[in-house]
Amino acid sequence: MARRFGMTVDRSSLISLAEECAALVHSTFEVDLAWTLGSLDVLDGVCAQLTRDGPLAGERLDLWWKLVGAYLGEVVVRTYEGEWVEHETAGGAYAIAVMGVFGFPFATAHRVLVGEPLKSLASFARSLPAVAEQSRTMEPN
Repeated sequence: MARRFGMTVDRSSLISLAEECAALVHSTFEVDLAWTLGSLDVLDGVCAQLTRDGPLAGERLDLWWKLVGAYLGEVVVRTYEGEWVEHETAGGAYAIAVMGVFGFPFATAHRVLVGEPLKSLASFARSLPAVAEQSRTMEPN
């Protein structure tokens, strides 16, 4: 269980969603997700295929948003030794805490799946160390 302000997050249910994502991507697109930062480039490609005819909506968006967000968050948590947390900004979805900063993988997944320009799962994950460093340099002494 992860925590934030005394609230617990059932990580096992998030891992189950992430595993569902990997299984559905494998069965639908015949590609494997390896639980690495590099696999997020692969998942970006899958998202591009999903949205090639336009942004996802309705039940398709609901399904993929949950699965992709959980996979993205779990990869980041594993890679950077972070944790799943509840955060007031997440609006009913979970956030991640990594290197002293919060990230919102479900929001990022949603933006990618509705076709927001220049959004990328891999960029989200790879930018966190720089965001954390910037945050540390801006803290008052």
